[in-house]
Amino acid sequence: MSDETPRMEMETDIVCVGFGPAAGGFLTTLTRGLVNEDGTYAAESKAMPGMPPQVICYERADDIGFGVSGVVTKGRAIRASFPDLDLSQIPMAHEVTSEKVLFLKDPVGASRRPGLFKLADKVLGRWMEDDAFELPYIPPFLEKHPGMIFSIGQLNQWVGGNLMGTGLAQVWPASPVAEPLVEGAAVKGVRMADQGVDKNGEPGAGYMPGMDMKAALTVVADGPVGPVGQELNRRLGMPEGNHQREWAVGMKCVVDLPEGCDWEPGTVLHTIGYPEPEIFGFLYVYPGNVASLGIFVPSWFDNPVRTAYRYMQHWMLHPYLWKRLQGGTLRSWGAKSLNESGKNGEPILCGDGFARIGEGSGSTNVLTGSGVDEAWATGVQLGEAVLELLKAGKGFTKENLQATYVARRRASWVEKEAEVARKSRDGFTKSVIAGFLGMGMTGLTNGLLNMPGKPVKPQDRIPSVEDYYKGYIHPGEIAEIRATCAKKGASLHDALMDRVGWPEIPLDGRLLVSHQDALLMGGKVQANPGYGDHVRFADPHQCEACREQVCIEACSGQAIYTNPEGGTPLFDREKCVHCGACMWNCSKSDPKDKERTNVKFQAGSGGLHSVEN
Repeated sequence: MSDETPRMEMETDIVCVGFGPAAGGFLTTLTRGLVNEDGTYAAESKAMPGMPPQVICYERADDIGFGVSGVVTKGRAIRASFPDLDLSQIPMAHEVTSEKVLFLKDPVGASRRPGLFKLADKVLGRWMEDDAFELPYIPPFLEKHPGMIFSIGQLNQWVGGNLMGTGLAQVWPASPVAEPLVEGAAVKGVRMADQGVDKNGEPGAGYMPGMDMKAALTVVADGPVGPVGQELNRRLGMPEGNHQREWAVGMKCVVDLPEGCDWEPGTVLHTIGYPEPEIFGFLYVYPGNVASLGIFVPSWFDNPVRTAYRYMQHWMLHPYLWKRLQGGTLRSWGAKSLNESGKNGEPILCGDGFARIGEGSGSTNVLTGSGVDEAWATGVQLGEAVLELLKAGKGFTKENLQATYVARRRASWVEKEAEVARKSRDGFTKSVIAGFLGMGMTGLTNGLLNMPGKPVKPQDRIPSVEDYYKGYIHPGEIAEIRATCAKKGASLHDALMDRVGWPEIPLDGRLLVSHQDALLMGGKVQANPGYGDHVRFADPHQCEACREQVCIEACSGQAIYTNPEGGTPLFDREKCVHCGACMWNCSKSDPKDKERTNVKFQAGSGGLHSVEN
């Protein structure tokens, strides 16, 4: 909409965008420090004199507990915030009691295993149990024991309940923020998403322009695909040499394990090798015979038809896992995009009137595969900095935030470990073998040695379907498969996976269910009416000519689908889980910004409704 549109305005002191671990750490630290030991307030609101600072946090999802992830973490920052933490008070939380790294052999012969993996299959075969080899040693940089596992949705609910009980912070779910309010180089607050508009964002019946929420400080904690963080990156650019070119989609579910399963609460499994060498797997066992499990499909996996859902089902069917999963029941399912650039993806952390925390600020440690505790730590650091400035009566200028927040972050373990990890995954830009060797070199030498490699934009890595299947499927046959799928309005991935030898998934209606049924079991996907579509295409003409249409193949909820009449793909936001995979799984660049893809992921409501995944 035009900036000339009259809008309501509201003044507050601090506005926070996105409620996750980073915002949880920030608000927990801030609210605790706003009250002195004698019960008086440590600072006064400028928006409402005589009151404590007014703090509002807006969350897009319809509930603050709709986080999508099972988590294993050392939990250093979280435990520091809660020294007397009793994990039994948080549903689905438990200490790590057992941890294994498993090398999985390909039991079906359909994966693309490089020679070294094939050699490992043969050499390790004599010691394998159910086509899996348990590594006798877990490198210290990967080990999470002692640590904790939990559902991020349940953690968010627990933290949010504690915060709301203080009366010093308001957390508003179902409140999508469209963009930051920028004046020059300063951020003056945020603009809420317009309501009463059609799918293209044009005013309709009941049109209500999004309100402008003015604030002295805007805390950007909206993750890797949040519209506020994205817009700031566009306007301000990235620090020299930094980029956000490495991503992954995490496809995850929560499962009731079958009776008699021998996995005890606190069990943690990490897997490599299957269903493809580039895909990592995880499984965490909660109390009550419940497990969180899934896979990570990274951007360096060059398959242009990279369907995470079917790969996850093949992973679950691996003999080692299926032996213990068979008879289980799917409780909930979800997906999330992960910014895997780590320190290389750190944006400008602060400026006049704003500061960035969490995953979108580049806090994830890509060597250890740890992000939640690091995100919480950055929130704590900002909370301490804001309290220092409030008590000193100083403004939230770039200079003051750098001297307090950024200085704390640079002196912390988060920064030191992120620097060690900075180049740890560069080898994956060359090959999966180089990637694993590079991670080992980095971890074992504390960052002194790395495998060289230059991160490449996903849209510059993704090959054509014909190039990827060269030597496996003749181009003429691919053309026939493509034509057949187009007539059915179906994507290519199932047909191509069938063709190269991946067996059909034996759907049992309980744990192995169709992709569409997964959208309905143990939760639901919902988009509130009156908002514009949040997935758009920067240049539809590029979509019409695109032959890969990776956005369709990689869509976690099948919300982007083939247009039977040809041309630009269609989008059904009632199926969108807001994972953002489409934004980086695109083989074409935005004509106006070659660093970004042709898919635009904007503010939107709804998403996946599941409090336990």
